[in-house]
Amino acid sequence: MTSAAAQPRPCSVARTLDIVGEKWALLAIREVFLGNRRFDEMVRRTGAPRDTLAARLRTLVSAGILERRPYSDHPARFEYHLTPAGRDLQPVIMTLMAWGDRYLADAQGPPLVLEHNGDHRFIAKVVCEHCGGEPTPRDPRPRANKAATGDRGTDLGGDQRAAVKVAAGNSSDSA
Repeated sequence: MTSAAAQPRPCSVARTLDIVGEKWALLAIREVFLGNRRFDEMVRRTGAPRDTLAARLRTLVSAGILERRPYSDHPARFEYHLTPAGRDLQPVIMTLMAWGDRYLADAQGPPLVLEHNGDHRFIAKVVCEHCGGEPTPRDPRPRANKAATGDRGTDLGGDQRAAVKVAAGNSSDSA
């Protein structure tokens, strides 16, 4: 009796991790978000080996997440800027930071905090764009997108579609 070969689940998380799912890639994106756009500054701020960071930056540029812009002709030097796809990763970086602040900070607290509107700390929180509700362990539930699989049956659409956004908060239970 032979068993069928395991098929990986088609998944946007897996596709995304193929591009940004490596430490140095996410740290490079973090640095650009924080305004450090030059290679030497990214090496200094991330601690990444130069050749590794260069490879990750090439991947991010080829994936359309970053773009290179010249800032010097002699010698040729480039800065990295976020594309619209790269800017859409900001909630990912901020929610990773919020998780780390909550579960990994030491007694002195997180090493970096984000300020919002100059008067309070920004703490990322995932909420449903449609209803404003927070996810729970039982909801949202995964459901195959029938349109993507070719099935023309009922699918989420219109007002039923829930998206994720990041909301600022002054949560007392976050570190």
